[in-house]
Amino acid sequence: MAAKRSGVASKGSGRRGASPRSGQEPRSEPTLSLERIVVTAVELLDAEGVDGLKMRRLADRLGSGAMSLYWHVDNKEEVFDLALDSVLEYRGPPEIVESRDWRGDVVHMLEDWRASMLRHPWSASLLPRRALGPNILIRLELLGKTLSGAGVADADLNVAIWSLWNYVIGATITRANFDLSDEDRAAAQQRLTDLSQHYPTIERSRLLLDNDWDGAFRKGLDFLLDGLAPRQ
Repeated sequence: MAAKRSGVASKGSGRRGASPRSGQEPRSEPTLSLERIVVTAVELLDAEGVDGLKMRRLADRLGSGAMSLYWHVDNKEEVFDLALDSVLEYRGPPEIVESRDWRGDVVHMLEDWRASMLRHPWSASLLPRRALGPNILIRLELLGKTLSGAGVADADLNVAIWSLWNYVIGATITRANFDLSDEDRAAAQQRLTDLSQHYPTIERSRLLLDNDWDGAFRKGLDFLLDGLAPRQ
């Protein structure tokens, strides 16, 4: 998984808004900016998902010609990268100061990460397939620094980071896609009850009626962090 070059300002400034003939975009088109393209791409992804992001459709939303987009981005893949990184901006402290509550710091980071992706459900499934932009790299750096400061050995640090990454991504994808109505949930649990001789444990635990997603996320995270706690 490759790290992406940093930020929205990564395109050459001489290329933006330029036209090979006039040095300017046609006056008949609204003024474009990379920031406006990214914001509109996020809106399109929120409305129609990953499959709905087409350059022509994006251009229509912007009230611009599709070719004008290519003065700002190389291709649709770059739009995906920039849109994804924009919704993962971390608004917490810019750096970790020495803290006695490393678990609280980690929980805050990962709950914020999950909440950011749930606001944009397409992001969780897209993230493992994209280059890593500066915002997600900042998140990973802060997470690694916190775990290291808590006493996680360097030899175990990558395993700890990826284990927590996998947990957040998996929990978010499940929550985003397992969004049944109360009626559907009750019907599914009833079918499980009818088959209880085959699935007695999950029928007894009423698995399909449990919709405490936030509580399950936090408790599961505690299980993981218990395993990462420094040995006394």
